This record gives sequence, C-alpha cells and structure tokens, in this order.
Amino acid sequence: MAYDDSYKFKKVISIGIVSELTGLSQRQIRYYEERKLIFPDRSKGIRKYSFADVEQLMDIANKREEGVTTREIRNEMTKEIRQKMLQGQMNAHFRFRA
Repeated sequence: MAYDDSYKFKKVISIGIVSELTGLSQRQIRYYEERKLIFPDRSKGIRKYSFADVEQLMDIANKREEGVTTREIRNEMTKEIRQKMLQGQMNAHFRFRA
C-alpha cells in the first residue's frame, strides 16, 4: 500500500487549533497571511488551515526567531516556487517521468 499524504493539504483546521499547535498567537498567524506567507481557505469568513500550513507556520516562526524578515522569507518562497515550476517545465519538455 502506497503512503498517501494528501491529508496534509486538506484545509480543515481552525485558527484556534493552529495557534495551539504552533504556539503562535492568532494575530501572528493573521499577520503572516497579510504578508502573503500563508494562504488559508475561507468559508463563511472562517479561516481553515492544513497540516502543511501548520508546518509552514512553524518554519516561518523559526526563521523569524533567527532574525529573518518576512520579506526575505517571501522572496525565498517565491524563488523555490519558480525553481519547481522551471523543473516541471523541463521535465515536461524532455518527457522525464519520476
């Protein structure tokens, strides 16, 4: 049986639970959303997060403790996304199958 981690990406966790899991305040979590570092789903005005979002928030919090600015974190995230997109385009062009 293959391991399926799709549950990690389902947006089902409320901001209160995320706050408890991460140790971040709800205000900090909303701030990271405002800074475009995290992208929760919204249903009837209620934010919903995934386990992957919780991991991302922990990574952000650790970087902030090290003195990294939110702008630097966002720039790093953008760079990683671009690299993944480029790799995907190259794989598609050369018909590479992982």
